[in-house]
Amino acid sequence: MACYADSEKGGDVFCPIPALSVRRSLHLPMFVLVFTLLLNSNCVSSYSSGYWDFTSSNSTDMERGKLGPKNPGVCSGKAKHLPVCECGFKMLDSCFLNKNKMLEIEKGANDFNIPIIRSNRKLVASTDGGLHNPSCLVFNSAWKAQQLEHEPNKKLNYPSPDGIQRPKSDEDTAFMSILELGQLLKANLITSVELTGIFLKRLKRYGPVLESVVTITEELAYKQAKEADQLLAEGKYLGPLHGIPYGLKDIIAVPNYTTTWGSTSFKDQVLDIEAWVYKRLKSAGAVLVAKLVTGSLAYDDIWFGGRTRNPWNIEEYSTGSSAGPASCTSAGLVPFAIGSETSGSITYPASRCGVTALRPTFGAVGRTGVMSIAESLDKLGPFCRNCVDCVVVLDAIRGKDPDDASSRGISFRDPFSVDITKLTVGYLEDAEMEVVHVLQSKGVNMVPFNLSYTVDSVQGILNFTMDVEMLAHFDKWQRSNLDDEYEAQDQWPIELRRARAISALIS
Repeated sequence: MACYADSEKGGDVFCPIPALSVRRSLHLPMFVLVFTLLLNSNCVSSYSSGYWDFTSSNSTDMERGKLGPKNPGVCSGKAKHLPVCECGFKMLDSCFLNKNKMLEIEKGANDFNIPIIRSNRKLVASTDGGLHNPSCLVFNSAWKAQQLEHEPNKKLNYPSPDGIQRPKSDEDTAFMSILELGQLLKANLITSVELTGIFLKRLKRYGPVLESVVTITEELAYKQAKEADQLLAEGKYLGPLHGIPYGLKDIIAVPNYTTTWGSTSFKDQVLDIEAWVYKRLKSAGAVLVAKLVTGSLAYDDIWFGGRTRNPWNIEEYSTGSSAGPASCTSAGLVPFAIGSETSGSITYPASRCGVTALRPTFGAVGRTGVMSIAESLDKLGPFCRNCVDCVVVLDAIRGKDPDDASSRGISFRDPFSVDITKLTVGYLEDAEMEVVHVLQSKGVNMVPFNLSYTVDSVQGILNFTMDVEMLAHFDKWQRSNLDDEYEAQDQWPIELRRARAISALIS
């Protein structure tokens, strides 16, 4: 097939494709790769009556990026010579995109997709048949699930703070750990209703400053706090989270309250769903006081209400989509919070805001009722004051979720009885050596090692996986052009458009 440039047409990309060839080329995985590579060409076609028109059925609306009942993003089949780029979008059933977005995707494919495809092809496709040198990046979520699920779960031996007294100021109370607050409650030095009131006041006062709170669940909070106090009065103690207030990242559904996903498109959304992690915390006696900021559609710290701040310096931002949980825990607006991570959204904001957080092993915490970016990557985990509190919360939320096929009933051995001198920990040459030296001084066996792959390679594959899975969840959103109202146009809008040109061979 001959392709060539036509300078009189302003350098547009054209290529003749007979109808029969089109039908034969509908083997999508190979086409997507070819289409991605063709985006580099500068070629146009001559006219032929057998060529298909891959433009929108309403080119004026398409160019404006508007869809509706008369223009639902359906491509026409009129005979006409066309740009290769538009031919590709027809094959991908993506003619709802306007020309500016097509060109943007072309640039993203050239700058981002193709280099990653070429670099990772050596890892996963160097030998036909896939029988030799299996990729080190292949992940099996089962991880000895059958063995672990049948091991008995023993009660953890939590440290017991001694001589805990209620501070004179509510501010000091707000920065106590979960176990310390629990001691106050068990000793009748404070009630759950009083404790809930302290955190509700702080949420109302500092939440707007930090732009970290979406919804304060005051009515529900006082109801749950009263129930916790009543149980304690009856001598019934549910565990270390009994009567402790907390917050949820606003991708986690709670009935009768909005679950906005941080997005203008969904800011009025109310889901009649009880997320599994919320059920677990409710059964542990914890008290939900607020839905906390998630970056829009769980991307970074920008949401429909602003941009979440770092409490240590409000001129800076929290980073990561679990922005609200990190910021609120750091500022003492909640004793702990639940966030999520697909790629760094627990670890980054925790580090920036100076709190302790735990990203559990994939499958350790059920995700029913939680907005998904990528089922193969998403994880839920706690933001707390210290690592002991993280253990307390993880112990409450872990376990098999009957509606999340990837979740597992994991064994959780008591971390407080571990002899760290019997641990072996590996570290890379660019690791924080101060941490390495501290662990060595405690008797941990520290072993240097090198990766058999590059971090950039892994990150590229992770980005591909995340973007493709995210697009599968938000195809309708994109086809309705709601991405045009997204809060940060250089984030999901660009990535999800670019995801339509990712090779199926790699993804």
